[in-house]
Amino acid sequence: MQATLIYGAGDVRVENVPDPVLREPTDALVRVLRSCICGSDLWPYKSRPATEEGERIGHEFLGVVEDLGAEVSGLRRGDVVLAPFVWSDNTCDFCREGLQTSCRHGGLWAADGVDGGQGEAVRVPQAQGTLVKLPVGEDSELLPSLLTLSDVFCTGHHCAVTAGVDQGVSVTVIGDGAVGLSAVLAARRLGAERIILLGRHGQRTELGRHFGATDIVAERGEEAIEHVRELTGGDGTRTVLECVGTRQAIETAFAVARDGGTISRVGVPQYEETPMGFAEFFRNLTLTGGVAPARAYIEELLPEVLDGTLDPGRMFDCTISLDQVPDGYRAMNDRAALKVLIQP
Repeated sequence: MQATLIYGAGDVRVENVPDPVLREPTDALVRVLRSCICGSDLWPYKSRPATEEGERIGHEFLGVVEDLGAEVSGLRRGDVVLAPFVWSDNTCDFCREGLQTSCRHGGLWAADGVDGGQGEAVRVPQAQGTLVKLPVGEDSELLPSLLTLSDVFCTGHHCAVTAGVDQGVSVTVIGDGAVGLSAVLAARRLGAERIILLGRHGQRTELGRHFGATDIVAERGEEAIEHVRELTGGDGTRTVLECVGTRQAIETAFAVARDGGTISRVGVPQYEETPMGFAEFFRNLTLTGGVAPARAYIEELLPEVLDGTLDPGRMFDCTISLDQVPDGYRAMNDRAALKVLIQP
């Protein structure tokens, strides 16, 4: 089969690799219907040291069950299924607490001999706990929106939930990428009264307005902080959703938070330290967030995607075939595309 491998910064290739096979009785084989490129895939795309052998990449996909191990129940061949961005047994103590990202028997796609999602097929470990059956056909128009439940929309939702977004709360969302826009949609769903989106790309912020943003702040740094404080009577917002992962983004997040407020970060941190010194202590600010346990949220969000109440699939603004994946990475890296959908 064909799959995507990364060899170094800017060097992504689609190559022939061995077809996946069942290795454990808890495995399933899934033929990929849709996958995508994640913003976090761009970090190795920008910085990975060059190697002679490539590594698999990709962690967001949905597909059709082709084969099942003897110990997998609740699924059958032909089922359309969604895979969260980590695999897990969904039964250990961490999973039962809704922290499938810490599953004692789980792991990451594209690591330790497990296939990546950007390919034609995937061997799914712990298939019974990992895969979520979808009540749609292989050609459903809902597949793009359903795919966002694999990672990006659940990540935005996690950001809003851990920040304590609720009815009537004011929110600042930092970042107009796919995660930031997901956070806007999630905040609106949870009842936020005011949603200020920090972003400077017109098409993205317009989609942010469609998702529920009430105000757009196009500035960065001190100018952005000043603008948010002007919009909020000098106080800032009670919740801040940091969806970028840079040092400037987290510093901005603390600066625009209202005293006693909560900052949730889900952007993969590209910094070693966070500004949590005396000033933040004295203002009673809380820092939360982290990697999103997508599997914990899928059942909650799925009905509203199926009935069209939520339309997160609108963030896919570029659709490519598998052999065009290198072009897709370039487009996202150059900000010519918000989020790229792959249709093998």
